[in-house]
Amino acid sequence: MKTRPTLTYALNFLKNIGPWLSVASLQTATMYHVIKGLVLTESQCWDPDSERSYQDLFDKLDTNKDGKVDVAELRAGITAMGMSFRRGAAEKIVSSGDENKDGGLDFNEFNKYLKEHEKKLRLTFKSLDKNNDGHIDASEIKQSLEELGMDITKEEAQTILQSMDIDGTMMVDWNEWRDHFLFNPAHNLNEIIRYWKHSSVLDIGESIAIPDEFTEEEKISGGWWKQLSAGAMAGAVSRTGTAPLDRVKVFMQVHSSKSNRVTLLGGFKQMIKEGGMASLWRGNGVNVLKIAPETAIKFMAYEQYKKLLTPEGGKVQTHQRFMAGSLAGATAQSSIYPMEMMKTRLTLGKTGQYNGMFDCAKKILRKEGIKAFYKGYTPNMIGIIPYAGIDLAVYESLKNAWLSRYAKDTANPGILVLLGCGTISSTCGQLASYPLALLRTRMQAQATLEVSDKSTMTGLMKGIMANEGFFGLYRGILPNFMKVIPAVSLSYVVYEYMKTGLGISK
Repeated sequence: MKTRPTLTYALNFLKNIGPWLSVASLQTATMYHVIKGLVLTESQCWDPDSERSYQDLFDKLDTNKDGKVDVAELRAGITAMGMSFRRGAAEKIVSSGDENKDGGLDFNEFNKYLKEHEKKLRLTFKSLDKNNDGHIDASEIKQSLEELGMDITKEEAQTILQSMDIDGTMMVDWNEWRDHFLFNPAHNLNEIIRYWKHSSVLDIGESIAIPDEFTEEEKISGGWWKQLSAGAMAGAVSRTGTAPLDRVKVFMQVHSSKSNRVTLLGGFKQMIKEGGMASLWRGNGVNVLKIAPETAIKFMAYEQYKKLLTPEGGKVQTHQRFMAGSLAGATAQSSIYPMEMMKTRLTLGKTGQYNGMFDCAKKILRKEGIKAFYKGYTPNMIGIIPYAGIDLAVYESLKNAWLSRYAKDTANPGILVLLGCGTISSTCGQLASYPLALLRTRMQAQATLEVSDKSTMTGLMKGIMANEGFFGLYRGILPNFMKVIPAVSLSYVVYEYMKTGLGISK
Protein backbone atom coordinates (compact mmCIF):
# COMPACT_ATOMS: atom_id res chain seq x y z
CA MET A 1 0.00 0.00 0.00
CA LYS A 2 1.42 3.39 -0.98
CA THR A 3 1.65 5.69 2.03
CA ARG A 4 0.91 9.40 1.55
CA PRO A 5 3.37 11.88 3.11
CA THR A 6 0.76 13.10 5.61
CA LEU A 7 0.19 9.55 6.81
CA THR A 8 3.95 9.18 7.22
CA TYR A 9 3.88 12.19 9.56
CA ALA A 10 1.09 10.58 11.53
CA LEU A 11 3.00 7.32 11.74
CA ASN A 12 6.06 9.20 12.97
CA PHE A 13 3.88 10.87 15.61
CA LEU A 14 2.83 7.48 16.95
CA LYS A 15 6.42 6.25 16.79
CA ASN A 16 7.43 9.09 19.10
CA ILE A 17 4.94 8.06 21.76
CA GLY A 18 5.48 4.35 21.18
CA PRO A 19 8.94 3.58 19.76
CA TRP A 20 8.34 -0.17 19.76
CA LEU A 21 5.25 0.12 17.55
CA SER A 22 5.63 -1.48 14.12
CA VAL A 23 5.11 1.01 11.28
CA ALA A 24 4.40 -1.85 8.91
CA SER A 25 1.48 -2.92 11.04
CA LEU A 26 -0.05 0.53 10.65
CA GLN A 27 0.49 0.66 6.93
CA THR A 28 -1.29 -2.63 6.31
CA ALA A 29 -4.06 -1.81 8.82
CA THR A 30 -3.18 -4.86 10.90
CA MET A 31 -2.18 -5.03 14.54
CA TYR A 32 -0.57 -7.17 17.14
CA HIS A 33 -3.14 -8.14 19.76
CA VAL A 34 -1.43 -6.51 22.69
CA ILE A 35 -0.74 -8.44 25.86
CA LYS A 36 -2.20 -11.65 24.47
CA GLY A 37 -3.17 -14.24 27.01
CA LEU A 38 -0.48 -13.36 29.49
CA VAL A 39 -1.78 -9.96 30.55
CA LEU A 40 -4.88 -9.16 28.51
CA THR A 41 -7.16 -11.49 30.41
CA GLU A 42 -6.26 -9.65 33.60
CA SER A 43 -6.02 -6.16 32.12
CA GLN A 44 -9.77 -5.85 31.67
CA CYS A 45 -10.06 -5.61 35.43
CA TRP A 46 -6.62 -4.15 36.02
CA ASP A 47 -6.62 -1.59 38.78
CA PRO A 48 -3.75 0.79 37.96
CA ASP A 49 -3.43 1.69 41.64
CA SER A 50 -3.17 -1.93 42.76
CA GLU A 51 0.32 -3.26 43.39
CA ARG A 52 -1.12 -6.78 43.07
CA SER A 53 -1.57 -6.29 39.31
CA TYR A 54 2.01 -5.14 38.93
CA GLN A 55 3.20 -7.99 41.17
CA ASP A 56 1.47 -10.56 38.96
CA LEU A 57 3.04 -9.09 35.85
CA PHE A 58 6.45 -8.90 37.52
CA ASP A 59 6.23 -12.56 38.61
CA LYS A 60 5.46 -13.67 35.06
CA LEU A 61 8.32 -11.66 33.57
CA ASP A 62 10.80 -12.86 36.24
CA THR A 63 11.20 -16.31 34.67
CA ASN A 64 14.31 -17.34 36.67
CA LYS A 65 12.70 -16.20 39.95
CA ASP A 66 15.74 -14.24 41.15
CA GLY A 67 13.65 -11.24 42.20
CA LYS A 68 14.77 -9.12 39.24
CA VAL A 69 13.65 -8.58 35.66
CA ASP A 70 16.66 -8.06 33.40
CA VAL A 71 16.84 -7.01 29.76
CA ALA A 72 16.69 -10.57 28.40
CA GLU A 73 13.63 -11.45 30.51
CA LEU A 74 11.86 -8.22 29.59
CA ARG A 75 12.59 -8.70 25.89
CA ALA A 76 11.40 -12.31 26.01
CA GLY A 77 8.29 -11.33 27.98
CA ILE A 78 7.34 -8.54 25.58
CA THR A 79 7.78 -10.91 22.64
CA ALA A 80 5.68 -13.60 24.37
CA MET A 81 2.91 -11.04 24.89
CA GLY A 82 2.69 -10.57 21.13
CA MET A 83 4.01 -7.01 21.10
CA SER A 84 6.08 -5.43 18.37
CA PHE A 85 8.78 -3.25 19.85
CA ARG A 86 11.71 -1.22 18.65
CA ARG A 87 15.22 -2.50 19.01
CA GLY A 88 16.71 -1.26 22.25
CA ALA A 89 13.37 -0.64 23.99
CA ALA A 90 13.98 -3.28 26.70
CA GLU A 91 17.44 -1.87 27.41
CA LYS A 92 16.06 1.67 27.71
CA ILE A 93 13.29 0.60 30.11
CA VAL A 94 15.72 -1.23 32.38
CA SER A 95 18.30 1.57 32.36
CA SER A 96 15.59 4.16 33.11
CA GLY A 97 14.17 2.28 36.07
CA ASP A 98 17.33 0.66 37.44
CA GLU A 99 18.06 3.01 40.35
CA ASN A 100 20.75 0.88 42.02
CA LYS A 101 22.44 0.10 38.68
CA ASP A 102 22.56 -3.67 39.22
CA GLY A 103 21.47 -4.51 35.68
CA GLY A 104 17.86 -5.40 36.47
CA LEU A 105 14.62 -4.12 37.96
CA ASP A 106 13.51 -5.42 41.34
CA PHE A 107 9.80 -5.16 42.15
CA ASN A 108 10.05 -1.72 43.76
CA GLU A 109 11.92 -0.32 40.74
CA PHE A 110 9.56 -2.09 38.32
CA ASN A 111 6.50 -0.82 40.21
CA LYS A 112 7.79 2.78 40.38
CA TYR A 113 8.75 2.88 36.70
CA LEU A 114 5.37 1.61 35.49
CA LYS A 115 3.35 3.86 37.80
CA GLU A 116 5.24 6.97 36.70
CA HIS A 117 5.04 5.90 33.08
CA GLU A 118 1.34 5.08 33.33
CA LYS A 119 0.69 8.58 34.69
CA LYS A 120 2.31 10.09 31.58
CA LEU A 121 0.26 7.80 29.34
CA ARG A 122 -2.93 8.92 31.11
CA LEU A 123 -2.02 12.58 30.59
CA THR A 124 -1.61 11.96 26.87
CA PHE A 125 -4.81 9.91 26.67
CA LYS A 126 -6.78 12.70 28.39
CA SER A 127 -5.27 15.30 26.08
CA LEU A 128 -6.30 13.30 23.00
CA ASP A 129 -9.79 12.58 24.38
CA LYS A 130 -11.24 15.91 23.23
CA ASN A 131 -14.87 15.27 24.29
CA ASN A 132 -13.94 13.61 27.61
CA ASP A 133 -16.06 10.52 26.95
CA GLY A 134 -13.33 8.07 27.96
CA HIS A 135 -12.62 6.96 24.38
CA ILE A 136 -10.42 8.13 21.52
CA ASP A 137 -12.00 7.90 18.08
CA ALA A 138 -10.67 8.59 14.58
CA SER A 139 -11.94 12.20 14.53
CA GLU A 140 -10.05 12.98 17.76
CA ILE A 141 -6.84 11.48 16.35
CA LYS A 142 -7.34 13.54 13.20
CA GLN A 143 -7.93 16.74 15.21
CA SER A 144 -4.91 16.16 17.46
CA LEU A 145 -2.61 15.57 14.50
CA GLU A 146 -3.97 18.68 12.75
CA GLU A 147 -3.11 20.71 15.85
CA LEU A 148 0.46 19.43 15.46
CA GLY A 149 0.48 20.62 11.84
CA MET A 150 -0.42 17.31 10.10
CA ASP A 151 -3.37 17.14 7.72
CA ILE A 152 -4.63 13.57 7.36
CA THR A 153 -7.82 12.06 5.96
CA LYS A 154 -10.47 10.31 8.02
CA GLU A 155 -9.44 6.98 6.47
CA GLU A 156 -5.82 7.50 7.52
CA ALA A 157 -6.93 8.34 11.07
CA GLN A 158 -8.96 5.11 11.11
CA THR A 159 -5.88 3.17 9.97
CA ILE A 160 -3.95 4.55 12.93
CA LEU A 161 -6.82 3.80 15.30
CA GLN A 162 -7.05 0.17 14.13
CA SER A 163 -3.50 -0.46 15.29
CA MET A 164 -4.65 0.07 18.90
CA ASP A 165 -8.26 -1.11 18.76
CA ILE A 166 -8.31 -4.54 20.42
CA ASP A 167 -12.07 -5.12 20.59
CA GLY A 168 -12.96 -3.88 17.09
CA THR A 169 -15.20 -1.01 18.22
CA MET A 170 -13.18 1.59 16.25
CA MET A 171 -12.65 3.42 19.53
CA VAL A 172 -9.74 3.14 21.97
CA ASP A 173 -10.48 3.22 25.69
CA TRP A 174 -7.97 3.77 28.49
CA ASN A 175 -7.27 0.03 28.94
CA GLU A 176 -6.45 -0.42 25.25
CA TRP A 177 -4.29 2.72 25.21
CA ARG A 178 -2.35 1.73 28.36
CA ASP A 179 -1.91 -1.88 27.27
CA HIS A 180 -0.71 -0.80 23.83
CA PHE A 181 1.93 1.60 25.15
CA LEU A 182 2.70 0.05 28.54
CA PHE A 183 6.26 -0.85 27.62
CA ASN A 184 6.97 2.26 25.58
CA PRO A 185 10.17 3.72 27.10
CA ALA A 186 9.50 7.26 25.80
CA HIS A 187 9.41 9.97 28.46
CA ASN A 188 8.99 13.23 26.52
CA LEU A 189 5.42 12.79 25.31
CA ASN A 190 4.34 15.19 22.59
CA GLU A 191 1.43 16.73 24.46
CA ILE A 192 3.59 17.62 27.45
CA ILE A 193 6.28 19.12 25.21
CA ARG A 194 3.75 21.11 23.22
CA TYR A 195 1.90 22.52 26.20
CA TRP A 196 5.01 23.41 28.18
CA LYS A 197 7.06 25.25 25.55
CA HIS A 198 7.62 28.81 26.69
CA SER A 199 10.46 30.65 25.01
CA SER A 200 8.65 31.50 21.75
CA VAL A 201 5.70 32.97 23.67
CA LEU A 202 7.70 35.05 26.11
CA ASP A 203 9.89 37.85 24.77
CA ILE A 204 11.01 40.29 27.45
CA GLY A 205 13.69 41.95 25.35
CA GLU A 206 16.52 39.65 26.43
CA SER A 207 18.33 37.66 23.76
CA ILE A 208 19.86 34.87 25.81
CA ALA A 209 16.94 32.52 26.58
CA ILE A 210 17.06 28.80 25.79
CA PRO A 211 15.66 28.25 22.25
CA ASP A 212 12.41 26.45 21.46
CA GLU A 213 11.95 22.69 21.46
CA PHE A 214 10.05 21.36 18.45
CA THR A 215 8.70 17.86 17.95
CA GLU A 216 9.84 15.79 14.97
CA GLU A 217 6.37 16.24 13.45
CA GLU A 218 6.67 20.03 13.63
CA LYS A 219 10.08 19.84 11.96
CA ILE A 220 8.85 17.50 9.19
CA SER A 221 5.60 19.40 8.54
CA GLY A 222 7.24 22.83 8.54
CA GLY A 223 5.29 24.02 11.56
CA TRP A 224 8.50 25.10 13.27
CA TRP A 225 9.14 28.06 10.95
CA LYS A 226 5.57 29.29 11.42
CA GLN A 227 6.02 29.20 15.18
CA LEU A 228 9.37 30.99 14.94
CA SER A 229 7.76 33.61 12.68
CA ALA A 230 4.90 34.06 15.15
CA GLY A 231 7.41 34.36 18.00
CA ALA A 232 9.49 36.91 16.09
CA MET A 233 6.43 39.08 15.40
CA ALA A 234 5.34 38.77 19.03
CA GLY A 235 8.82 39.84 20.11
CA ALA A 236 8.78 42.82 17.76
CA VAL A 237 5.46 44.07 19.16
CA SER A 238 6.40 43.46 22.81
CA ARG A 239 9.78 45.18 22.44
CA THR A 240 8.15 48.15 20.72
CA GLY A 241 5.51 48.37 23.44
CA THR A 242 8.10 48.35 26.23
CA ALA A 243 10.83 50.34 24.42
CA PRO A 244 10.46 53.44 26.67
CA LEU A 245 11.15 51.31 29.77
CA ASP A 246 14.08 49.66 28.00
CA ARG A 247 15.57 53.04 27.05
CA VAL A 248 15.27 54.45 30.56
CA LYS A 249 16.87 51.24 31.88
CA VAL A 250 19.93 51.73 29.63
CA PHE A 251 20.01 55.43 30.57
CA MET A 252 20.08 54.55 34.29
CA GLN A 253 22.68 51.79 33.78
CA VAL A 254 25.10 54.25 32.17
CA HIS A 255 24.42 57.61 33.83
CA SER A 256 23.06 56.85 37.30
CA SER A 257 25.47 56.85 40.25
CA LYS A 258 25.64 57.92 43.90
CA SER A 259 26.63 61.43 42.91
CA ASN A 260 24.20 61.60 39.97
CA ARG A 261 21.03 59.75 40.89
CA VAL A 262 18.71 59.18 37.94
CA THR A 263 15.22 58.16 39.01
CA LEU A 264 12.68 56.42 36.78
CA LEU A 265 10.50 59.54 36.46
CA GLY A 266 13.53 61.81 36.19
CA GLY A 267 14.94 59.69 33.37
CA PHE A 268 11.71 59.93 31.39
CA LYS A 269 11.50 63.69 31.89
CA GLN A 270 15.12 64.17 30.81
CA MET A 271 14.67 62.09 27.63
CA ILE A 272 11.40 63.81 26.65
CA LYS A 273 12.93 67.26 27.26
CA GLU A 274 15.93 66.40 25.09
CA GLY A 275 14.13 64.78 22.14
CA GLY A 276 10.37 64.76 22.60
CA MET A 277 8.05 61.78 23.00
CA ALA A 278 9.43 60.03 19.92
CA SER A 279 12.86 59.85 21.55
CA LEU A 280 11.51 57.25 23.99
CA TRP A 281 11.67 54.73 21.10
CA ARG A 282 15.20 55.63 20.03
CA GLY A 283 17.17 52.46 19.23
CA ASN A 284 14.03 50.32 19.01
CA GLY A 285 14.35 49.82 15.24
CA VAL A 286 17.62 47.89 15.44
CA ASN A 287 16.37 46.06 18.56
CA VAL A 288 13.44 44.72 16.52
CA LEU A 289 15.49 44.16 13.37
CA LYS A 290 17.90 41.78 15.09
CA ILE A 291 15.13 39.41 16.28
CA ALA A 292 14.73 37.49 13.00
CA PRO A 293 18.41 36.66 12.24
CA GLU A 294 19.14 35.90 15.88
CA THR A 295 16.12 33.58 16.20
CA ALA A 296 17.00 31.68 13.02
CA ILE A 297 20.70 31.28 13.90
CA LYS A 298 19.89 30.25 17.46
CA PHE A 299 17.37 27.61 16.36
CA MET A 300 19.65 26.06 13.73
CA ALA A 301 22.66 26.07 16.05
CA TYR A 302 20.60 24.58 18.89
CA GLU A 303 19.53 21.61 16.77
CA GLN A 304 23.14 20.93 15.76
CA TYR A 305 24.50 21.24 19.31
CA LYS A 306 21.79 18.89 20.63
CA LYS A 307 22.86 16.27 18.07
CA LEU A 308 26.50 16.64 19.08
CA LEU A 309 25.81 16.42 22.83
CA THR A 310 23.17 13.66 22.83
CA PRO A 311 23.87 9.96 22.13
CA GLU A 312 22.16 8.72 18.97
CA GLY A 313 18.53 7.93 19.71
CA GLY A 314 18.86 9.17 23.31
CA LYS A 315 16.60 11.59 25.15
CA VAL A 316 17.90 15.13 25.58
CA GLN A 317 18.60 15.57 29.29
CA THR A 318 18.12 18.91 31.05
CA HIS A 319 21.86 19.55 31.41
CA GLN A 320 22.40 18.75 27.71
CA ARG A 321 19.60 21.11 26.77
CA PHE A 322 21.21 23.81 28.90
CA MET A 323 24.63 23.27 27.29
CA ALA A 324 23.17 23.21 23.77
CA GLY A 325 21.05 26.29 24.49
CA SER A 326 23.97 28.22 25.95
CA LEU A 327 26.20 27.37 23.00
CA ALA A 328 23.43 28.26 20.55
CA GLY A 329 22.88 31.56 22.37
CA ALA A 330 26.60 32.31 22.21
CA THR A 331 26.69 31.48 18.48
CA ALA A 332 23.69 33.71 17.72
CA GLN A 333 24.94 36.57 19.90
CA SER A 334 28.37 36.43 18.26
CA SER A 335 26.71 36.76 14.86
CA ILE A 336 24.47 39.73 15.67
CA TYR A 337 26.51 41.43 18.41
CA PRO A 338 27.39 44.49 16.29
CA MET A 339 23.64 45.19 16.11
CA GLU A 340 23.47 44.89 19.92
CA MET A 341 26.26 47.42 20.16
CA MET A 342 24.51 49.84 17.77
CA LYS A 343 21.25 49.49 19.69
CA THR A 344 22.99 50.74 22.85
CA ARG A 345 24.65 53.64 21.04
CA LEU A 346 21.38 54.68 19.36
CA THR A 347 19.51 54.37 22.66
CA LEU A 348 21.99 56.69 24.40
CA GLY A 349 22.45 59.05 21.44
CA LYS A 350 21.27 62.65 21.44
CA THR A 351 18.86 64.12 18.91
CA GLY A 352 20.59 64.45 15.54
CA GLN A 353 23.70 62.52 16.61
CA TYR A 354 22.92 59.56 14.35
CA ASN A 355 20.80 59.49 11.22
CA GLY A 356 19.70 55.89 11.55
CA MET A 357 21.42 52.53 12.00
CA PHE A 358 23.75 52.74 8.97
CA ASP A 359 24.90 56.23 9.87
CA CYS A 360 25.61 55.01 13.40
CA ALA A 361 27.65 52.07 12.03
CA LYS A 362 29.69 54.35 9.73
CA LYS A 363 30.52 56.80 12.51
CA ILE A 364 31.56 54.06 14.95
CA LEU A 365 33.73 52.41 12.28
CA ARG A 366 35.38 55.68 11.28
CA LYS A 367 36.10 56.93 14.81
CA GLU A 368 36.75 53.73 16.77
CA GLY A 369 37.49 50.95 14.29
CA ILE A 370 36.03 47.49 13.80
CA LYS A 371 36.83 46.35 17.37
CA ALA A 372 34.33 48.86 18.75
CA PHE A 373 31.46 46.71 17.50
CA TYR A 374 32.44 44.02 20.02
CA LYS A 375 32.84 46.18 23.13
CA GLY A 376 31.18 44.45 26.08
CA TYR A 377 31.27 41.10 24.26
CA THR A 378 32.94 39.21 27.13
CA PRO A 379 30.43 40.04 29.90
CA ASN A 380 27.61 39.43 27.40
CA MET A 381 28.88 35.91 26.65
CA ILE A 382 29.45 35.13 30.33
CA GLY A 383 25.94 36.40 31.12
CA ILE A 384 24.38 33.73 28.93
CA ILE A 385 25.35 31.00 31.40
CA PRO A 386 23.59 32.27 34.56
CA TYR A 387 20.59 33.55 32.62
CA ALA A 388 19.94 30.42 30.57
CA GLY A 389 20.85 28.05 33.40
CA ILE A 390 18.62 29.64 36.03
CA ASP A 391 15.77 30.31 33.57
CA LEU A 392 15.75 26.65 32.52
CA ALA A 393 16.22 25.24 36.04
CA VAL A 394 13.44 27.36 37.56
CA TYR A 395 11.05 26.67 34.67
CA GLU A 396 11.68 22.91 34.79
CA SER A 397 11.23 22.89 38.58
CA LEU A 398 7.95 24.81 38.40
CA LYS A 399 6.74 22.60 35.54
CA ASN A 400 7.56 19.36 37.35
CA ALA A 401 5.99 20.64 40.57
CA TRP A 402 2.76 21.43 38.74
CA LEU A 403 2.71 18.11 36.86
CA SER A 404 3.32 16.05 40.00
CA ARG A 405 0.76 17.93 42.10
CA TYR A 406 -2.04 19.00 39.77
CA ALA A 407 -1.81 17.02 36.51
CA LYS A 408 -4.61 14.50 37.00
CA ASP A 409 -6.69 14.77 33.83
CA THR A 410 -4.53 16.68 31.37
CA ALA A 411 -0.99 17.81 30.68
CA ASN A 412 -2.33 21.26 29.78
CA PRO A 413 -1.73 23.60 32.74
CA GLY A 414 -3.67 26.53 31.29
CA ILE A 415 -2.30 29.83 30.06
CA LEU A 416 -2.06 31.55 33.44
CA VAL A 417 0.16 28.79 34.84
CA LEU A 418 2.35 28.82 31.73
CA LEU A 419 2.76 32.59 31.74
CA GLY A 420 3.37 32.58 35.49
CA CYS A 421 6.09 29.92 35.26
CA GLY A 422 7.73 31.63 32.29
CA THR A 423 7.63 35.07 33.90
CA ILE A 424 9.09 33.83 37.19
CA SER A 425 11.87 31.81 35.51
CA SER A 426 12.82 34.66 33.14
CA THR A 427 12.85 37.15 35.99
CA CYS A 428 15.10 34.89 38.08
CA GLY A 429 17.43 34.54 35.09
CA GLN A 430 17.59 38.31 34.69
CA LEU A 431 18.27 38.82 38.37
CA ALA A 432 21.29 36.49 38.18
CA SER A 433 22.77 37.92 34.98
CA TYR A 434 21.91 41.61 35.43
CA PRO A 435 25.34 42.77 36.75
CA LEU A 436 26.97 41.35 33.62
CA ALA A 437 24.37 43.07 31.43
CA LEU A 438 25.16 46.36 33.18
CA LEU A 439 28.90 45.91 32.61
CA ARG A 440 28.23 45.11 28.92
CA THR A 441 26.15 48.29 28.49
CA ARG A 442 28.73 50.52 30.21
CA MET A 443 31.55 49.09 28.08
CA GLN A 444 29.48 49.66 24.93
CA ALA A 445 28.80 53.26 26.01
CA GLN A 446 32.35 54.23 27.07
CA ALA A 447 33.08 56.24 23.92
CA THR A 448 29.99 58.40 24.54
CA LEU A 449 30.95 59.25 28.12
CA GLU A 450 34.07 61.26 27.26
CA VAL A 451 36.21 59.58 29.92
CA SER A 452 39.93 59.02 29.49
CA ASP A 453 40.03 55.67 31.28
CA LYS A 454 38.55 52.92 29.12
CA SER A 455 38.16 50.27 31.81
CA THR A 456 38.13 46.54 31.27
CA MET A 457 35.30 44.37 32.58
CA THR A 458 37.09 43.62 35.86
CA GLY A 459 38.20 47.25 36.21
CA LEU A 460 34.64 48.48 35.75
CA MET A 461 33.29 45.99 38.29
CA LYS A 462 35.91 46.98 40.88
CA GLY A 463 35.15 50.64 40.30
CA ILE A 464 31.39 50.17 40.68
CA MET A 465 31.82 48.08 43.85
CA ALA A 466 34.23 50.65 45.35
CA ASN A 467 32.20 53.75 44.50
CA GLU A 468 28.60 52.51 44.60
CA GLY A 469 28.64 49.21 46.50
CA PHE A 470 27.10 45.90 45.49
CA PHE A 471 23.74 47.41 44.57
CA GLY A 472 25.48 49.66 42.06
CA LEU A 473 25.59 46.56 39.84
CA TYR A 474 21.76 46.65 39.74
CA ARG A 475 21.28 50.23 38.49
CA GLY A 476 18.20 50.34 36.24
CA ILE A 477 16.74 47.04 37.37
CA LEU A 478 13.41 48.66 38.38
CA PRO A 479 12.33 49.57 34.80
CA ASN A 480 13.72 46.20 33.70
CA PHE A 481 11.33 44.40 36.06
CA MET A 482 8.49 46.79 35.24
CA LYS A 483 8.59 45.80 31.58
CA VAL A 484 8.32 42.03 32.23
CA ILE A 485 4.54 41.75 32.71
CA PRO A 486 3.52 44.03 29.79
CA ALA A 487 6.14 42.37 27.56
CA VAL A 488 4.88 38.89 28.41
CA SER A 489 1.25 39.92 27.94
CA LEU A 490 1.89 41.58 24.57
CA SER A 491 4.01 38.64 23.43
CA TYR A 492 1.33 36.11 24.25
CA VAL A 493 -1.58 37.99 22.67
CA VAL A 494 0.31 38.68 19.42
CA TYR A 495 1.71 35.14 19.35
CA GLU A 496 -1.78 33.61 19.57
CA TYR A 497 -3.13 35.90 16.82
CA MET A 498 -0.14 35.10 14.60
CA LYS A 499 -0.57 31.35 15.15
CA THR A 500 -4.19 31.61 14.05
CA GLY A 501 -3.26 33.74 11.06
CA LEU A 502 -0.54 31.28 9.98
CA GLY A 503 -2.85 28.30 10.44
CA ILE A 504 -0.96 26.75 13.35
CA SER A 505 -3.92 26.65 15.73
CA LYS A 506 -7.54 26.01 14.85
